[in-house]
Amino acid sequence: MSSYQKELEKYRDIDEDEILRTLSPEELEQLDCELQEMDPENMLLPAGLRQRDQTKKSPTGPLDRDALLQYLEQQALEVKERDDLVPFTGEKKGKPYIQPKREIPVQEQITLEPELEEALANATDAEMCDIAAILGMYTLMSNKQYYDAICSGEICNTEGISSVVQPDKYKPVPDEPPNPTNIEEILKSVRNNDKELEEVNLNNIQDIPIPKLTELCEAMKTNTYVRSFSLVATRSGDPIANAVADMLRENRSLQSLNIESNFISSTGLMAVLKAVRENATLTELRVDNQRQWPGDAVEMEMATVLEQCPSIVRFGYHFTQQGPRARAAQAMTRNNELRRQQKKR
Repeated sequence: MSSYQKELEKYRDIDEDEILRTLSPEELEQLDCELQEMDPENMLLPAGLRQRDQTKKSPTGPLDRDALLQYLEQQALEVKERDDLVPFTGEKKGKPYIQPKREIPVQEQITLEPELEEALANATDAEMCDIAAILGMYTLMSNKQYYDAICSGEICNTEGISSVVQPDKYKPVPDEPPNPTNIEEILKSVRNNDKELEEVNLNNIQDIPIPKLTELCEAMKTNTYVRSFSLVATRSGDPIANAVADMLRENRSLQSLNIESNFISSTGLMAVLKAVRENATLTELRVDNQRQWPGDAVEMEMATVLEQCPSIVRFGYHFTQQGPRARAAQAMTRNNELRRQQKKR
């Protein structure tokens, strides 16, 4: 038996309960703190459970975050910075690099005429920049300097060859002015079949009531002078699309229809496409950028309409399926060729 085991033998017959009864409340509390199982390296435990609570002082008041930050900043400023191991003196060590002069071999030396030598000697940096661009020495300047010198017939870059490339100045683009069209006047002119009104442009007017647009489409049925009808970004939905479809079945003068950037669903687009088949004067139709994708069936119907309506030579829609896209491209090529042949006659 080793000495360590012998040392433990004397504690075998100790009565633990008797020892605990003789301990005072303070000693019991201290023993309880010692027996708490804490794991300071366990990252899965909250920070408050990784070690014993050793704070016995009661809180002095509510938390003041600004006062705490101010105290920490003050403490950081009062702490003395440690001295550098090697203090900085600003002394420069070593010798500065001097690029050796390269002597130009005799076979590489170029002799110019006295007039050219004088012109080059008196040329400014901007003129040298244009000369380098004309000679194709694009490595001596930036791309902007090179293309400015090539594309323009005059010196427009005065920065010189060795200048630092400056970014282009931002040119603010003003917002597009609101559409000044008066819907009441347009509706009155369409109803009266005004021959001076050839274009109805209601683009970006988003507060037009649905009944007013429906009345406008109803008046367009009998109008014979309007050639272009545009309802881009007017928040139009299926009711307006159905009104446009009814208008296309009766109108015989409209050539361009634009209903892009609206809330028309596949049902509304299908109604418009079916009405286009009954219209022989429409040459341009734009229905792209609706709020939701119309679906494969509508795209197949678009391709079919373009194949069956040779009068349409311009169609605005971005196909997502390869099959309808190929059919529509082939139909548009055929329609434009037929139009070209008709103009020749």
